[in-house]
Amino acid sequence: MSCSKNRIGIDLGGTNIAAGILTPEGNLMGKRSIRTDVRSSGEKITEDMVSLCFTIMEAQGLKEEDIAAIGIGCPGFSDPQRGVLLKTVNLPFKNTNIREIFARKTSIPVYLGNDANAAALGEFTYGGAKGYSSSITITLGTGVGGGIIIDGKILAGFNFAGAELGHMVIKAGGRQCSCGRKGCLEAYASANALAKAAVRAYRAHPDSALGKLCGGDESKIDSKMAFDAAKTGDPVAKKVIDEYIEYLGEGIVNFINIFQPQIVLIGGGVSKQGEYLLAPLRKFVDERNYCKGVCESSRIERTLLGNDAGIIGAAILNEQYE
Repeated sequence: MSCSKNRIGIDLGGTNIAAGILTPEGNLMGKRSIRTDVRSSGEKITEDMVSLCFTIMEAQGLKEEDIAAIGIGCPGFSDPQRGVLLKTVNLPFKNTNIREIFARKTSIPVYLGNDANAAALGEFTYGGAKGYSSSITITLGTGVGGGIIIDGKILAGFNFAGAELGHMVIKAGGRQCSCGRKGCLEAYASANALAKAAVRAYRAHPDSALGKLCGGDESKIDSKMAFDAAKTGDPVAKKVIDEYIEYLGEGIVNFINIFQPQIVLIGGGVSKQGEYLLAPLRKFVDERNYCKGVCESSRIERTLLGNDAGIIGAAILNEQYE
């Protein structure tokens, strides 16, 4: 569904609130961000979002009647039908009626959705999955985020909490996950999980390339350094990366076997490794997915919109409910 007016998208994060105006042609303009006041309340943060909207509208010379909708990609659990952010882990929201708070200041309709779903919608509409009918977007960062689009619609589940891809168990009784379960994909395939695996490898092999790159200071080891060490040909670091790709691959095989998307997009900091990550990942997945040798495999590519995906996807959330 197309829109003849501008729309505002907001990406509510634990550190920053980013927002921008999406034109009818799909161009993002007037992007700005402010710090998230995590020490305040959910209502105060919502008021800050309202102010940010008016700031970017004023900067672009736009009035309320020029904006068709405001969409907000939120972490945690939300009820899009009522416009309520039910709960967040790192922000002070609990049953906060965001739509009602916005209505005190503006008549522009407000729509809510999960932030990972919003990013997936942005990539589906204007990014790496444009032109496909179904896609899965996986973000590899502090955790493992995910969003599923089927026939142009977000797959959110009856309680709007679906597509928590990072919390599919890939190893029963395995590593402890932040969600309380053990063996989740997030505990093996997030950037944080990769960094922890690299630290363990360094401790066991301090003379490896990991030791040389970190200068003996394990606090400097992150996911990028693990890849940098592997690229030197160091067997210790290479084993860490090989195991990481296997864990990530197992998760992706599961997703493909269940949903059969046309394309799987990989985003987040780890995705910056490009083909060094994607080529062996494709090989692993293609050899193990249920339809191997029978039909065309799901493509695996990088996301294209970067940090703008969440803003762009949030701006078009209204299309999911109209």
